Amino acid sequence: EVVTEDPETAFCTLAKREDLNLEESSIHHCLYQFTRNEKLSETNKLLCDVCTQRHCGPKKNLKSEKKYIYTNAKKQMLISFAPPILTLHLKRFQQAGFNLRKVNRHIKFPEVLDLAPFCSVKCKNVAEGNTKVLYSLYGVVEHSGTMRSGHYTAYAKMRNINNHLSELVLRGESTQGERTEPVKGQWFHISDTHVQAVPAAKVLSAQAYLLFYERLL
Repeated sequence: EVVTEDPETAFCTLAKREDLNLEESSIHHCLYQFTRNEKLSETNKLLCDVCTQRHCGPKKNLKSEKKYIYTNAKKQMLISFAPPILTLHLKRFQQAGFNLRKVNRHIKFPEVLDLAPFCSVKCKNVAEGNTKVLYSLYGVVEHSGTMRSGHYTAYAKMRNINNHLSELVLRGESTQGERTEPVKGQWFHISDTHVQAVPAAKVLSAQAYLLFYERLL
């Protein structure tokens, strides 16, 4: 039983997921896997209070009789509020027996990310009728080394102050039409005290550990 949502739209998203290019080792594929529709069956069945009451009578008798009804169900995690700043943390470790090993695979990520296929159709701060929720990349954290030791470096985009983004952070609403291009600015690579200007292509080839996006307004 869906209590707080319309059953017809509970598993619907702002944009069609079928249109996604789900290239493996990409941020789109990671987000798709994280928000996929899961079937709960067999040992993962859901305890259903309604079914239990229907089968066993009033709730007050449940503890004494210890009869619970479990049912097949669907589960899906979707975004219900599109944040002004989106931070994506990639899991870069893997269990190998009793040991952890670092995952060094390159994960592709775009300069402009559309979050709509991963947002609930009733996403709270998206205007009705919008089928895009766009974000522009402005920072990347990269780790080199192993699970025991290594070095963190960062890529950051220097850009003009975005007053409209500030309004979204402070008031939760945008004051301007949506843009589709990444925020203009110069990228820099930062390693301890060494700072160097780099092209966007260099940033997109990084082995990202953390990704920072700002919402396009």
